[in-house]
Formats: sequence, C-alpha cells, structure tokens
Amino acid sequence: MTCPHCGVDLALVTLLAERAYLEGFPGAAPIPASPEALVPRIGELLIEQNLLTPEQLDLALKHQRELGEGKKRRLLGEILVEMRLIDREVLDGIINQQIIALHSALQDSNRNLEKRVAERTMELENALAHLTELNQIKANMISNVSHELRTPLAHIKGYIELLIGAQLGPLNPDQIKALEVVQRSSTRLETLIEDLIEFSTSSREGIGLKIQPFRVEQLLNMVIERSREKAEKSKIELTAEIEEPLSLVRGDEKRLGWVLIQLVDNGIKFTPEGGQVTLKSSLNGDRVTISVTDTGIGIPGDRMDEVFIPFHQLDGSAERRYGGTGLGLALVKLILDAHDCEIRIQSEIGKGSTFSFDLPKIEKAD
Repeated sequence: MTCPHCGVDLALVTLLAERAYLEGFPGAAPIPASPEALVPRIGELLIEQNLLTPEQLDLALKHQRELGEGKKRRLLGEILVEMRLIDREVLDGIINQQIIALHSALQDSNRNLEKRVAERTMELENALAHLTELNQIKANMISNVSHELRTPLAHIKGYIELLIGAQLGPLNPDQIKALEVVQRSSTRLETLIEDLIEFSTSSREGIGLKIQPFRVEQLLNMVIERSREKAEKSKIELTAEIEEPLSLVRGDEKRLGWVLIQLVDNGIKFTPEGGQVTLKSSLNGDRVTISVTDTGIGIPGDRMDEVFIPFHQLDGSAERRYGGTGLGLALVKLILDAHDCEIRIQSEIGKGSTFSFDLPKIEKAD
C-alpha cells in the first residue's frame, strides 16, 4: 500500500517506525512526531494489557542499557524474550498491534491532510476570484471615468485653439502666452486619459495586434520625427543608429511605434539637459534588436521590475520630481508580451539606462 500523496510505501514506513521505537529512539522514526507519536510504545502496550509489570519493564530497560554500553543497542523486544518476561508469540502480537495502530494513524493523518488541502485550495480560489472581480471593477471604473473626461476636455481644447487664433477677439501677448501653457497642459492631460483608456481596455480585453511586415528604418525615423520637438525643448540630443537599413521585420508597426515613442519620451524625461537619447537597431542572427539608450539618472538594480507595475512610480513621494501615471511602461510590457517579446533593461545609477527587445527578421513580405 502506498501513500496517494507522496508515493511512500506505508508498510515499509510502519516497519521502520516500529524498529525505531523498539530501539528506544522515538526521534529516529522516519515520520516525525505525528502520526506515529499517537501509537503506544511496546512497553506501554505490554503493561496496558497486563502482559508485563512496570517493575519488569524497568528491569529490562536497565539490562538493555547495560548490554548497549559501547556496543550496538539491542532491541527491547528481543531482551524481553531473552529474559523470558514474554514469549515470542506475545511479542509478535504486540508488534502487529503497533503496525495496525500506526497504519490507522497514517490514514487519519492523510484524511486530515486532504481536508486541509481542500480547505486551503478553496480559500485560495475564493481569494483569486475576489481579486479578479476587484481588478475588473477597477478597470471598468478607470475606463468609464476616462471616457467621461474626454468630452469636456475636447471642449476645453477647442476653445483654447479659438482663443489663441484670435477668433473670439484679439489678445495681448501675455494672454496668448498663458493660453499656450494651458494648451500644453490640456494636451498632456489628453495623453494621460488616452493611456488610462488604453490600459483599462487592454487589461480587460487583451491587446489586439495587426501583424504584418514593415521596415525597421521607417519605424525608427517616424519615432525620431515625432519625438524631436520634445527633445529640443528639453535640450536633449536625439539620434538614431540603424545598423541594417533594409531590415524587414514582422509585428504591429503602429503598436511598436507607440512603444518606442514611450521609451524615448521616458529617456528624455529622466535625462538632464545636455544629455543624449539614442534609438538603435542592430542585426542579431535571425532577429533585429531595437534599443533606446539614455544618459539619464538610471534605475536601481533591485527595483528594475517595479518600472512595469501599473500606477507605480519609483519615487512615490509627494515631492517627486517626475510626473506621470505610471502606466507608460506597464503598457509597453503588455504590447511586447503580446508580440511574445521580452523587454530587457540595463541600467546604472547616474549613467543611464537601455531598454531593448527583439523582433523576428524576415527576408521578404508575404
């Protein structure tokens, strides 16, 4: 008979446990404390069944200790038979009782273990279901709130454009300058709202991809063009290094463009004035490696995984220097995971960071 949980031969276990007890070493039993601790020892059983007196047991134990000095310890059962305090038939009967008792204790222990495992499994399943429900509620709430913000924000942006364009009357230079600040802030708010909507939709429904061949250099040049103005305003040098200008890869060009823009924006945001952000592609066997490297503040080695946690900022203090919802890199990882791409980070505090991933290279479009 074997244990259904661990495959142990229960008959062998019971015999080994019995041997350990007979030798006077209960701690040496292969199963610690429970369930064999519930099984009476041979001397206790003999006294309980009036087959041995306490005085006789003490005498036998004393003789066992004397014989065991400097030699291998003799079994108590054998000593009892040699001293003719019990016969072999009685000893065999007592051992059989112990084996049966231990077997029963093992079965009870297994039943209790199965019950505890079932209860714990049910608790974990309920906790997982509750967590899933909470995540769904959170995603729905974020999505609903974000969509509700779109309409008033569109009105705000529209009237700002009318005011700046002097279509509602002339403005002096200071008023125009103030409205331009408001316009930039509204554009930033719009970006944050779009990120929230994208994240909630992706969390709820997954990332939908349109996979097709495209040229790497076209993607990188688009990203550079889209990010150039922000880099210039931040006084950051933005460059592209394209090792294989004719590399053809497969993926969702629009989604991957968003990923690279996000990585470049992050590089610009966390790089001091006068620094550099470099977008690079290089051939690596049958894959093309795309990377974004900055000369910014860097990421602590033990906190790199945290950058992908939604709504999380490494600097969570009220006085944090860098803004954002903490969704950008979370979305980056979602999109790359959907492409079956691993995003890698290399970083050193005070020297900068590199984010990179690989895309499959193809020879020609289908």
